[in-house]
Amino acid sequence: METSHKSVATLLGDPKKAILKISGPMMLAMFMQTLYNLVDAIWVAGLGPNALAAVGGFFPIFMIIISLATGLGIGTNAVVAQRIGAKDKSGAESAAKVAILLVLMLGAGVAFLSLISIKSALILMGQTGEVLTLCLQYSYIVLPFTIVFMLTDVANAILRAEGDAKRAMMVIVIGSVLNVALDPIFIYLLKLGVAGAAYATVISAVVSLLMAMYWFFLRKDMYLDLSFRKNQLDFSFLWKILSIGIPASLAQLSMSIAIFILNKFASIAAGAKGLAVFTSAWRIINFGTVPMLGISAAVTSVVGAAYGAGDMNKLEKAHFYAIKLGLMIGISVMAIVQIFSKQIAFLFAYSREGSAIFNDIVNALRVLSLFLPGTPFGMLTSAMFQGIGHGVKSLTVTIFRTIILQVFFCWFFVSLMKIGLQGVWWGIVIGNLTNAVVAFNWGKSVIQKLKNSKWV
Repeated sequence: METSHKSVATLLGDPKKAILKISGPMMLAMFMQTLYNLVDAIWVAGLGPNALAAVGGFFPIFMIIISLATGLGIGTNAVVAQRIGAKDKSGAESAAKVAILLVLMLGAGVAFLSLISIKSALILMGQTGEVLTLCLQYSYIVLPFTIVFMLTDVANAILRAEGDAKRAMMVIVIGSVLNVALDPIFIYLLKLGVAGAAYATVISAVVSLLMAMYWFFLRKDMYLDLSFRKNQLDFSFLWKILSIGIPASLAQLSMSIAIFILNKFASIAAGAKGLAVFTSAWRIINFGTVPMLGISAAVTSVVGAAYGAGDMNKLEKAHFYAIKLGLMIGISVMAIVQIFSKQIAFLFAYSREGSAIFNDIVNALRVLSLFLPGTPFGMLTSAMFQGIGHGVKSLTVTIFRTIILQVFFCWFFVSLMKIGLQGVWWGIVIGNLTNAVVAFNWGKSVIQKLKNSKWV
């Protein structure tokens, strides 16, 4: 168990080193996960704009499902890390096992509900004709495996909670690499088209989950012992997980709903072409947020442990250092996208049909990259709120950015000012920057109160 013990020592040590050591592997993991999403799009792009729009159109639906698991994973991460920080190992183990049982039950229900409602949801998004047919083909393959995606998310959260970022990284990276390798085989070699992309995604997800289950229940060399025969479950942790996880799920859901609405604005502005441009450009912008997602995962773990130990100075250092790191990364990625926007756009417009949207993708990339420098202020403050168990505050920060500000500004520019797709891009950027100012100042205020009284 030496590796895991070292991971816990890192989690409880210097906050700056902990943020770096935990966020590094998670950045790589998130990068690979985003890469396989991008590769999916690139391979599917060869089938034409309708296929690209179909896979992109399923993305918001899929993210709504995953948001539930991600939120519960965040709740699990925070509660388990708090117990580890308080040196309550048995409590941390019980919380992790309660979370696993919760996700097992939830996953089965979500799979059933999503299968019976997917067609109506896609039609509501404005999909028709061939795009709708292809999207349904993709959906009916992926959705039955909902429980696999959800369990993998929570398993990863448990690994992060004990500071074992390397194994959390491996679960994501190996699944993503496998998906990248399988895409051309299933899409083109086996001539399965859009369905091939779905099969590649499902197979890679199953392999990732089996790997995590091997560590949990067969190899058993983690810091936490998740054997259900060892101790009775303490279901008092259920509420603690849910009090953080439900707001976190709603926060994740709000981002998916926002993408759903932004897709609609893109469709209003330019039809199927607008949808294809938005989904393509947004995949690239997601690359810029990938490092911040890795840092965010580290913040929740490190802040949670510091909060459990009652060390508010460490908590403050972790939060501020993470934002500085995220800001430097955001500015760097923005510059890269600005310089290489044409080369990047070609990845989605290399086919004869795709060339029609080349210039639109270039313009989208140049504006949307301005989104990145403001992102760490809101995202990492939200992660800090989750780490200290203030789930509603985290939810408020996210909803203010996604549902209120971004959607409002997009409506203003697209529906009121009538400036087309450019209105979507500028609405996203201005909404995000406004939220950055508000969220960061709120986070500083809450930390100061915590330093004055740990019971706040």
